Amino acid sequence: MTMQKLILAVPKGRILKELLPMLKDCGIEPEAAFSDSSSRKLRFETNNPALDIIRVRAFDVATFVAYGGAHLGVVGSDALEEFAYDDIYAPVDLNIGHCRLSVAVPVEEAEAQTEGKIRQSHIRVATKYPNLTHAHYEKAGIQAECIKLNGAMEIAPALGLCRHIVDLVSTGSTLKANNLKEVETIVEISSKLVANRPALKTMPEEMGAWIEKFKKAVKK
Repeated sequence: MTMQKLILAVPKGRILKELLPMLKDCGIEPEAAFSDSSSRKLRFETNNPALDIIRVRAFDVATFVAYGGAHLGVVGSDALEEFAYDDIYAPVDLNIGHCRLSVAVPVEEAEAQTEGKIRQSHIRVATKYPNLTHAHYEKAGIQAECIKLNGAMEIAPALGLCRHIVDLVSTGSTLKANNLKEVETIVEISSKLVANRPALKTMPEEMGAWIEKFKKAVKK
């Protein structure tokens, strides 16, 4: 009987750089192509014959795990809250990938808001997070019309698409460079180890062992 390999989905970009030392602490060493910037591979073997890694866009990790394309994954809590997939279980906060999902507006509008000169019942917002954005403004009794963008949110106000954006903020330098100011934090973000619930029921020992390794790696 051929053993089924577990698939671990990891995100490209900034979070992956923070994740690499943790993978090492868990005893996971990807094949050489994983570190080769010229490689076009998306699936990689590891030193463990029972585990492969796939590297995908950060937002897509949750989808791969939710639909069973990957058994385990590392994903920001922003994506988890935006999609709210029922088949995802998040047993470990990895304490990496810290940032926040915030509202930002042009500097002059931020000053007007502070002075109480702006009262709005309807706004247009550029964001990658329509569900979280709608929920945030609904609590304030404001109707939000969301323009879905997957990047370059910061340029939208200057081009007249909107006056508000909702996006991830780390240092705030990109906002400042585009004459924007952070005015509200919607939610604080960190990266989680997630698992596919059905797979966890059918392979509790195999998946449970990796979950425990990640828990121990967080405590180091």
